[in-house]
Amino acid sequence: MVFKKKEKPVVKSYVSNPGLATIKPGWSGTPLDQNGLFIYPESPTILSIRDVLKFMLQENPQRKEKKIDTWRITVRTDEAWLNNPVDKIVWLGHASFFIQLSCIRILIDPMFGKLPIVKRYSALPVAPEKFLNIDYILVSHAHYDHCDRKSIQLLSANNPNAKILVGLKLDQLVSKWVNNPILQAGWYQQYQLDNALTITFLPSRHWANRSPFDTNRTLWGSFMIQSKTKCIYFSGDSGHGQHFHTIGTLFPKIDVALIGAGAYSPSWFMAQHHQDPYDAVKAFNALGAETMIPFHYGTFDSADEPMGEPEVILNKLNQEEAINGRLKILELGEVFSV
Repeated sequence: MVFKKKEKPVVKSYVSNPGLATIKPGWSGTPLDQNGLFIYPESPTILSIRDVLKFMLQENPQRKEKKIDTWRITVRTDEAWLNNPVDKIVWLGHASFFIQLSCIRILIDPMFGKLPIVKRYSALPVAPEKFLNIDYILVSHAHYDHCDRKSIQLLSANNPNAKILVGLKLDQLVSKWVNNPILQAGWYQQYQLDNALTITFLPSRHWANRSPFDTNRTLWGSFMIQSKTKCIYFSGDSGHGQHFHTIGTLFPKIDVALIGAGAYSPSWFMAQHHQDPYDAVKAFNALGAETMIPFHYGTFDSADEPMGEPEVILNKLNQEEAINGRLKILELGEVFSV
């Protein structure tokens, strides 16, 4: 997202981690624009200060729906899954997931607290101090609702040997907070791991910053997590794009796709970097995965749509057989076995 002026970014160079393998044939590297900033080349996110102010100040056309929307996401508090060796996925809220494959324990985008301005509506299904013996912490991008300093520091204190996996240059931020090993990758690159898992950093149509002055200086993206028998995709934050089809081609057997489906209204502002449920289903179908698990709703009210709307639309699309696979809507703390 560019706040200074609407200068159209164009690809001028490419960058990667030279120590990592690249899985996409002919891939030159993650693109950089004329200012040396990361760029999603198909549809770069370009929003002016005027756009941001318009979004913040305009009247919400769904305000009446939101006012009467009493839906709140259900939270399960049974913690037995924490020490169960079964392969599993557990949604913790927003974009935070606990994943266990082959007894390897992973946390994605841990966000256990509050945001500076936006209220948190969902409780955690488990006290974060109980996340022990974590092997990997995956951080998709620098935004505060995905890359939370206090959450990462808490996990680091209890899991000092956990490796933190990030996109290019995000290690420079996270290394200021913790002393854990931090591995960075460009799009379509595989991290060097010392166990039975393969984790690949992949594109998403989004952007990254911590302030108005560091926009797109760190890379954002998605993750593919593979064991010998299972393949799980995490979309990160993303607008709709061709990368979903490309990823589905590179990974022809995805068991579960975790896909963002919230914070999408108004579409003129949000569609560049978040998918609504309709686009989320299109992305799932392009991936060719077996099971879709939606996320990025129900915890923070950061857009114009009612918080319960994503599930209503997804269930409708499922009834209409628009989803080429299985839809599984999780409650927080619910165990999905893989």
